[in-house]
Amino acid sequence: MRLLIVGTLKGQLTTATKIAMANGASVTHAEATEQAVAVLRGGKGADLLLVDVGLDIRDLVMRLEAEHIHVPIVACGISNDARAAVAAIHAGAKEYIPLPPDPELIAAVLAAVANDSRDLVYRDEAMGKVIKLAQQIAGSDASVMITGESGTGKEVLARYVHSRSARAKRPFISINCAAIPEHLLESELFGHEKGAFTGAVARRIGKFEEATGGTLLLDEISEMDVRLQSKLLRAIQERVIDRVGGTKPVPVDIRIIATSNRNLSEAVREGTFREDLLFRLNVVNLKIPPLRDRPADILELAQHFAKKYADANGVPLRAISADARRVLTSNRWQGNVRELENTIHRSVLMAQGDEIGPEAILTPDGDRLDLAKTAPAVAHATFAAEQVTRALVGRTVADVERDLILETLKHCLGNRTHAANILGISIRTLRNKLNEYADGGIPITPAGSGEHQRFMTAG
Repeated sequence: MRLLIVGTLKGQLTTATKIAMANGASVTHAEATEQAVAVLRGGKGADLLLVDVGLDIRDLVMRLEAEHIHVPIVACGISNDARAAVAAIHAGAKEYIPLPPDPELIAAVLAAVANDSRDLVYRDEAMGKVIKLAQQIAGSDASVMITGESGTGKEVLARYVHSRSARAKRPFISINCAAIPEHLLESELFGHEKGAFTGAVARRIGKFEEATGGTLLLDEISEMDVRLQSKLLRAIQERVIDRVGGTKPVPVDIRIIATSNRNLSEAVREGTFREDLLFRLNVVNLKIPPLRDRPADILELAQHFAKKYADANGVPLRAISADARRVLTSNRWQGNVRELENTIHRSVLMAQGDEIGPEAILTPDGDRLDLAKTAPAVAHATFAAEQVTRALVGRTVADVERDLILETLKHCLGNRTHAANILGISIRTLRNKLNEYADGGIPITPAGSGEHQRFMTAG
């Protein structure tokens, strides 16, 4: 747990430092916003910022966002000024605590940050097999690939592997490769020197250096541009990185964990992911089953989230009724654990009486989950799907694929990128298919066409 304390507050933060260190946190100090940003740029990193409420917290939040530095902020002050607390929360702080610090409150805040998104709750044997493999390989330095649908808990499992490794007391650094623009991702990973590009006002230490001694999680690595993959491969193989604009290599010592919700073998065949990088990352594969394939976990997780959000919202902990349990276990949970968590959070807030009943198990729109599944619209969609299925019988796969591609392209008014995204294929694959159809004399919707100009051949 790394804590960065920003401000002075007449020595009150010195007491906070002692309490934090007594709870196992490593503490760094900065007197002002600029110094705090410099500390984070320098690669020391932090899991939590404890910031003097008298400083400009909004300015700090904006500076961190501009540099893609993601770290929670807790404001603190020497008085119970409600307006200052509200202003701090509006500015972007997660919480406000009064000073002088209460030891139990500081310890609780540190524990909440340390345990954020790291609870590993399971009961189903399908998940148990994955956990057993994770335990077996955690102590090694082998690269790990964690795969599974969105919302299954890939980052939670990555943190679990780190916590059971010899690197557990060193940093766990995560970067979402899909959330950062392509032209900025290289700098985020490897850092940059001052003046390396427009806006590089100071040296910035990247995630590789920040994670030295610990673990680096490359979340959704399948979204990384293939050109950057070659530099990543060298960094993993050689254990050195080159900062953008740098003149000499920098040694690093990290363990790599990567996640993906896509089939990377298919991405290799499509030319969007390097095969040699996949071999380097996929030393061990931890494949998390979707929640619908591990039914015993549904109720275990539901009870866990019910307690978590009852505590967080200061409401009584209610048992989940038998009828509500049947509703939960019969749902498909397309959004997996993330969807279940949000559903239980709503149910904790909406439940009345002694139990959480099916009337409190709601969709985001406020409809009952059990009734929404049998609504007329769903029945109509099911009937329509059956009709489509009957229409497919007797046709070849190639014919069905061609019609699907052409109709999707028509729907997108010729926008190749949009159509490829909907179809779940690469733009290169789409273009190859369209060229193949055009060579066969089949009319293709041109790029950028409207309703008045539907059909031309691919040029």
